[in-house]
Amino acid sequence: MTRVVGLAGPPGSGKSTLAARMADAWGPGVVAVPMDGFHLSNEVLASRGLASRKGAPDTFDVDGLVALLGGLADPARADLAAPAYSRELHDPVPDAIALPAGLDTVILEGNYLGLGMGGWERVRPLLGYLWFLDVPWEVTRERLIARRAATGRDPAEAVAWVDAVDRENDALIRATASAADAPLADGEVPPAP
Repeated sequence: MTRVVGLAGPPGSGKSTLAARMADAWGPGVVAVPMDGFHLSNEVLASRGLASRKGAPDTFDVDGLVALLGGLADPARADLAAPAYSRELHDPVPDAIALPAGLDTVILEGNYLGLGMGGWERVRPLLGYLWFLDVPWEVTRERLIARRAATGRDPAEAVAWVDAVDRENDALIRATASAADAPLADGEVPPAP
């Protein structure tokens, strides 16, 4: 059985960077898995009329995430793989992260790990521990604008997207902080629970 711990927080709070640092600090047998790999593909989003809301809770494959978490909890499990998200393709890449059967810990990082609706309420009970990375909106806003511009988006469009879509998601995610076991400050690497 592989232990799964969560790292939640709003977009741009540094979850991916911190999860990688945690995996390095905690040693061998620990892998970071980003929830972003569970984005629905751009093709699926377009077919469902959700492309303009990409990043909202209903634009993810929560069933696939729950299935993976259930597989990790099986003591007799075989090797598994998790999807990753490509910022170059702006799409998920299936089976990009190897999760061998002998793996000790998975650090799952993502926005909605503490959300109590839309299917996400099935995720929190599957996490052995959950931290909430609390970084102010003013900081995450600047990071998100820079991230969107760095991937070739028009700067004005980047600002408009962040101030509309990401801001709405930020407020929803901050309301889930109480589902976490403990808060974390920007860049703080916690000890393994």
